[in-house]
Amino acid sequence: MRSLSIIIPVYNEHKTLKKILNKILKLKIKKQVIIVDDGSTDGSRDILKKYKKKFNKIIFHKKNLGKGSAIISAQKYIKCKYVIIQDADLEYNPKDILRIFNYAFTKKLSVLYGSRVLNKNKFQNTKNFTHLIRIWGNSLLTFISNIINKQKLTDAHTCYKLFQSDIFKKINLKEKGFAFCPEITTKISNQNIKIVEIPISYRGRTYQEGKKISSIDAIEALISLLKYKKF
Repeated sequence: MRSLSIIIPVYNEHKTLKKILNKILKLKIKKQVIIVDDGSTDGSRDILKKYKKKFNKIIFHKKNLGKGSAIISAQKYIKCKYVIIQDADLEYNPKDILRIFNYAFTKKLSVLYGSRVLNKNKFQNTKNFTHLIRIWGNSLLTFISNIINKQKLTDAHTCYKLFQSDIFKKINLKEKGFAFCPEITTKISNQNIKIVEIPISYRGRTYQEGKKISSIDAIEALISLLKYKKF
């Protein structure tokens, strides 16, 4: 069945939340939307309460536990054949979801990542040196991930990760923060599943605009790669 579960983790995204939710509602696909507010304190929770009747499931964490925890909370509610993760910050354009889903469905793929690096205009929205550092850092972590996991990825830490749901629901996720990202890639690779990529659009934010990932997250990501790899 052509159906897609969309998991949206939310933490203090009141500036972009209404826009992202409205874009998701307009997607012309049979979908299930699972939103997890991870202890927001900026009014995001109030916005979500107004959308309660429009989405399948909205979960509220009492305190901020981390993006990985939000994904774990949503995992057991997945009902559709495929599942994808969508951030609430508008760095990733929901219009790409249909293209990612259709490609995976047509090719009968188990796992498909949307790569920012494969996009020819990947540097179009580079706003400052800090953003460039993040791009280089992602490239380094992806390089290390490929060596450890024997994949050929260009963007291992992209938000847009689509899975066949039966595979995703069996992954016993442990990481509560951003390190869940390399954890998923590693655990998928442990099953000898090839991860395919297609290009996506991307508009990076600055820390002033609300970017949350940090150098500490990069270190935790590297540790996660080594922790979950079955050699």
